[in-house]
Amino acid sequence: MTAPVITGGAPGAPGTPGTPGIAGTRATLRRNFRRGVWRVLRRKPSRIVGVAILAMFAFMGIFGPLLYPARLPRDDNALYAAPSLAHPFGTDFEGTDVLALVVTGARYVLLTALVTAVITVAVGTAVGLFAGFRRGRWDSVLMRITDMKLTIPALPLLLVLSTVWKFTSALEMGLVLGLLGWGGVARAVRAQTLSLRERGFIEAARGLGLSGRHIVGRELLPSMAPFIAMNMLIAVTGAVYAQVGLFFLGVLPFDANNWGVMLNLAVFGGGALTTTTALPYMLAPLLAILLLTLGIVLVVDAMDEIFNPRLRED
Repeated sequence: MTAPVITGGAPGAPGTPGTPGIAGTRATLRRNFRRGVWRVLRRKPSRIVGVAILAMFAFMGIFGPLLYPARLPRDDNALYAAPSLAHPFGTDFEGTDVLALVVTGARYVLLTALVTAVITVAVGTAVGLFAGFRRGRWDSVLMRITDMKLTIPALPLLLVLSTVWKFTSALEMGLVLGLLGWGGVARAVRAQTLSLRERGFIEAARGLGLSGRHIVGRELLPSMAPFIAMNMLIAVTGAVYAQVGLFFLGVLPFDANNWGVMLNLAVFGGGALTTTTALPYMLAPLLAILLLTLGIVLVVDAMDEIFNPRLRED
């Protein structure tokens, strides 16, 4: 007599009819994560404000220049005009609306900051992960290189580079700033890697004979993703300050409209520090930088609670 063939599978086994399986489990985890994010954001309305601020600047960077003509209109009869309904932040020395300059100048600043943050985090994470996981000779060599990189003062080096490289493109500026700013991220990621590599789940992965690439890519990197994301947001603020400071000092050509150029022209050209005529022209980009920094700080605060269970409130 032949045994009966069972086609339904054991109840609750992954992939059998009537059970969610792996795909259902992942969908549930994603849904719970989204609910947790919304709960954290709703707990402090300021965090929702931070997300809204970042969304507004992202819109400005992507679509801002499309809202205005390529050559902004000028009014020779309204030079350094006071703020009004037509010009909320007044006009500049050419009669151009200051708000339009802030909006159209956001793309260069934000694109440079984004490229800087991506390169900073990518290089720093790669160096820190490799050094912390491999340890030994590779760790010593990479950390000595990192230490030498951290001892190089970025601002004087940028001043020297500006004499031979004009940084007319936001990508060029972001590339240089990113290659100069990865040292701190590498050190922090290495410390996190050294801590995580001794945890039980890493030891279990080694015991199963999994490759080093699998352990780094599937075990270590996802565990550090929140930390890396927060470092990326912080790198954005550093990049904004660095490039705006260089343009404000006048060491880079004014080929592109951005907030640093506006500050330079307002202070050194319009005398905004001594007279009130050009004061709105100076305050507008400063307010934009302040709002961007505030938005990043509020979002980082929310991310810290989302990914750190010890900070969550019931």
